[in-house]
Amino acid sequence: MEKKAFQKVYTKIKNITKATCTLNVSGVGNEEIALVQGRMAQVVKIVGEEVTLQVFAGTEGISTDAEVVFLGEAPTIKVSDQLCGRFFNGFGDPIDGGPNIDGEKREIGGPSVNPVRRKQPSELIATGIAGIDLNNTLVSGQKIPFFADPDQPFNEVMANVALRAKADRIVLGGMGLTNDDYLYFKNLFDAAGALDKIVSFVNTTMQPPVQRLLIPDMALSAAEYFAVDKNEDVLVLLTDMTLYADALSIVSNRMDQIPSKDSMPGSLYSDLAKLYEKAVQFPEGGSITIVAVTTLSGGDITHAIPDNTGYITEGQLFLRKDVEIGKVIVDPFRSLSRLKQLVIGKKTREDHPQVMNAAIRLYSDAANARTKMENGFDLTDYDQRTLDYAKDYSEKLLAIDVNVDIDEMLSTAWKLFAKYFSKEELGIKENLVNKYWE
Repeated sequence: MEKKAFQKVYTKIKNITKATCTLNVSGVGNEEIALVQGRMAQVVKIVGEEVTLQVFAGTEGISTDAEVVFLGEAPTIKVSDQLCGRFFNGFGDPIDGGPNIDGEKREIGGPSVNPVRRKQPSELIATGIAGIDLNNTLVSGQKIPFFADPDQPFNEVMANVALRAKADRIVLGGMGLTNDDYLYFKNLFDAAGALDKIVSFVNTTMQPPVQRLLIPDMALSAAEYFAVDKNEDVLVLLTDMTLYADALSIVSNRMDQIPSKDSMPGSLYSDLAKLYEKAVQFPEGGSITIVAVTTLSGGDITHAIPDNTGYITEGQLFLRKDVEIGKVIVDPFRSLSRLKQLVIGKKTREDHPQVMNAAIRLYSDAANARTKMENGFDLTDYDQRTLDYAKDYSEKLLAIDVNVDIDEMLSTAWKLFAKYFSKEELGIKENLVNKYWE
């Protein structure tokens, strides 16, 4: 953004912290953009005529007589079909060496859709990952997080979801990505020939953390363009929301706000909800589905970030390393899609609900058998068969590298049932067993 003629210039800054500066100004609005010594900043607090600006690039080198110019508008993004195949930073500027976008300028961070204008989600979002599609099926208009430890390949999973998902458009919002992660996404999308349907907004570790705060709003504003204007089904992938919340904490602490649980700002729930509630299924077509990574610190699910996320979202997907097969799987015990009953057996094959329940029940029996074995008890023939089944089930269906359609997932499950169990041990309705038993 550039300065315009006749804009008022201020040169008396009262207070400067590492991320903010404060001065007396009249006639400005909340979230308005300003330039502080040429650096992009945003109004985050107004008390009377005292205005606090969040400086995205940090305040190092800024003096109290620095030039401050208010631009009279909130952050905006230019939207058009030219967004596809491109990579942008948190300000919506291209970072891939390509030309600037021509399009309609729209303000980011607007309100979510009125509940009475929403339709109950009812369309399947297939990802090709069996641990999701078979056990925790996603629905258009849903919001769901991946909970994962920082050492798990969650960015690889997100990239694979982007390539496999049956959606019209994919919007990636990357926060705090390493340069290697950024290049991984860029090269993978390019090599797969999928750039024509993917829009990416990226903040890397080389850039100031505060810039991450703009990434989700930029990504969701682009998603709203495709969902509302084009009636398309859009899948928004956000990674990593923990780093987004950390950036919120940085600004909050430097504004001397009293921290809440785990040093997070008291507004954390609202800050996360205003993003996640952008997920919607429109009655006239078009939808926004949000899948977001939340990394856990030492597996702590009670930390303020995953704790608040769990209240807002409709389930969660857990990644964990399965020591039996040496691969990362989608944990069937700790994962849950609260909306899956809206599509399984309706938009998928009739045997899906029964197969899903039987597969997880048998996997649970294997966990009990493993506990017996670890405590020195003798295993029955059934126990041994469940252990062998669980290893096969993890390898062929739960591992994140399994890429098949839902009908093939169901057929694979029936083959595993027939390999290790009798029809009577399944607990599946007789008419379905007769029809699908391998």
